[in-house]
Amino acid sequence: MMTKIEEIKEFKATPDVLWNIISDIGRSDWVPGVESIEIDGNKRIFKMAGMGRLVEEIIECNHEEMELSYSAIETMAPIQHHLAKIKLTSNEQNTIFSWTTEIDPPDFADAIRQGMLASLNELEKLLKNS
Repeated sequence: MMTKIEEIKEFKATPDVLWNIISDIGRSDWVPGVESIEIDGNKRIFKMAGMGRLVEEIIECNHEEMELSYSAIETMAPIQHHLAKIKLTSNEQNTIFSWTTEIDPPDFADAIRQGMLASLNELEKLLKNS
């Protein structure tokens, strides 16, 4: 059974500032635990601390809509379905960051949510320090 996770966070930054970070698919300074990222066509290959290799397929990186969709296609965990989507929308001077992930089996939902929350926290720190 598929589970859908959604995290929404408001950032005190313009969508352009956030999109420059998110749309740079080789950038990992806002994702905790990443040792390196390699880009191979539409694939993003992570080397994760303590987790080994993770491969994501970038499905869409839409600059006009500020939407990024990706799917984990190779993981250490036995995942049957993974689809994530990040969408940025403007709210006056701030940005609403909407991040949804579909996951099957649901056993991994908690770990994925924790990863999403940790990444959002790192993103906030990065914005404060820039």
